[in-house]
Amino acid sequence: MLEKRIRHLQRYRDIVVAFSRNGFGYIADEMGLLDLVSLPKRILSHNDYEIEKKSVGERIRLILEELGPTFVKLGQFASTRPDILPENVIRELEKLQDDVGAFPYEEVRDIIETELEKPLETIFAEFEETPLAAASIGQVHYAILHSNDEVAVKIQRPRIHRVVNTDLEILQDLAVLAEKRLDWAERYQVCQIVEEFEKSLKKELNYMQEGRSGERIAFSFEEDKSIHVPEIYWDYTTDKVLVMEYVSGTKLSDEEKLKEKGINRTTLAKRFVEAMFQQVFVDGFFHADPHPGNILALPDEKIIFMDFGMVGHLTPQTQDDLGTFVIALMRQDTDGIMKALMQLGMISDEVDMNSLYQDIEQLRLKYYDVPLSSVSLSEAIEDLFAVSYEHRIHIPSELTLLGKTLLTIEGIVEKLDPELSIVKMAEPFGRELIKRKVHPKKVVGDMFKYFLEYKELVTEFPSSVKKLKEVVKKGKFRMEITIPELDRSLKKLDRISNRLSFSIVLLAFSIVMAGLLVGSALVRQSTLLWNIPVIEIGFVMAAIMFLWIIFAIFRSGRF
Repeated sequence: MLEKRIRHLQRYRDIVVAFSRNGFGYIADEMGLLDLVSLPKRILSHNDYEIEKKSVGERIRLILEELGPTFVKLGQFASTRPDILPENVIRELEKLQDDVGAFPYEEVRDIIETELEKPLETIFAEFEETPLAAASIGQVHYAILHSNDEVAVKIQRPRIHRVVNTDLEILQDLAVLAEKRLDWAERYQVCQIVEEFEKSLKKELNYMQEGRSGERIAFSFEEDKSIHVPEIYWDYTTDKVLVMEYVSGTKLSDEEKLKEKGINRTTLAKRFVEAMFQQVFVDGFFHADPHPGNILALPDEKIIFMDFGMVGHLTPQTQDDLGTFVIALMRQDTDGIMKALMQLGMISDEVDMNSLYQDIEQLRLKYYDVPLSSVSLSEAIEDLFAVSYEHRIHIPSELTLLGKTLLTIEGIVEKLDPELSIVKMAEPFGRELIKRKVHPKKVVGDMFKYFLEYKELVTEFPSSVKKLKEVVKKGKFRMEITIPELDRSLKKLDRISNRLSFSIVLLAFSIVMAGLLVGSALVRQSTLLWNIPVIEIGFVMAAIMFLWIIFAIFRSGRF
């Protein structure tokens, strides 16, 4: 426990230093982080003219890069949320790279032998000590099994789990602290975003999960010989070691090599788009990081999908709502778009509906009568995200991931074949979504589902009424009413009543004393009655009562 606390304090120190060095020391101060660490004033008051010249987005990127793998991954995750962050910050976060130096071969061997419980030589006939690639989570080595199969071996970095878990614990604490102290953090539900990020990163740290995701996508293209997904060797795969078929191809972004090998880029672009749309609109399970490094091409325009650490999943309900959205877009129906957005759970009660309607109407007019071949998907998505950001609309994470994936697809296609319109290619898939939504089987299924729900409600209604009647009869009916600021109002009322009580007691005390003094003066008699000092005793008793009431009021804290 002590070791964990020390580790956290050191990490908090790193965070405060990174914030201060990049001109965000005031945020660390507002969040109360300066109370946790002790740092020299020269660091906290760091004022670098070169840093001040950089944009906010650039400085955020520098902070994340300085804090290491977990924070770089956080930045990459945040770059998929244009509904929360402005475009200029998103552009900087997209530049984040998690390329790092390779870790030693001795540690590679140790991890493989520990995980597979066998000497490395009994598993591989050959194993290349120099990695093919290295990243923040792991690195990849070329090897040959004793069966002569060529494989790529992905090994997780040593102690990465410990580093990531520490950072995630700190991020959770920071999110809670931010929501308490910063209005914008509460508004954008930072705690929920950190939870989503944690789930995403933990999936990426599980190589078994990555292997299963690859197999699931491979199954979708089992009959399609133009798409290939590397085979997973499950006998040699664990949470920290992933052994898969080694494939060698050309990156889709390498124009020179594609031309050199005689690969038709137009055919390649069409196959790539169709494969991605198949995953998104038909299967509801898609490769969410299809950048050129993860997509390779072979001479016969065959496409290879690799690296399934980040995948997206659309539930049947989300696909159904997406179908409604597509229908509204195709019909240029502003009311329909608004309804679809509400079904997708994107609009909160705080949104100004009239203003939102006007902005969506402006978007509709912008694309009115524009041929699909002339529509830029990236521009349309960015327009939608800009409206979402302006109106503080929360877009579900799976949809922001989908939006980011579609933007990546269009970026690749523009380089392969600038004349190809992926919006036009998406039209048949959109129509398929519509057909599925209005298909008699789907309609009947939905009606049956609603029938069962209402049947259960109607069946339970009499017993529910009977229970309510019994509760009311016994006088146990309890009603809770929650009114914003009610507690604060009651405290104010309590304070007013206490002050009023104080005033009444003081007035009564004054009247009694005045009466006794006036009466004594009129009869010109001594204040002693049967040798008892009545006025003096009354004064003492009233003073004690006065002091007791004052003490009680102050002790309540509501004076």
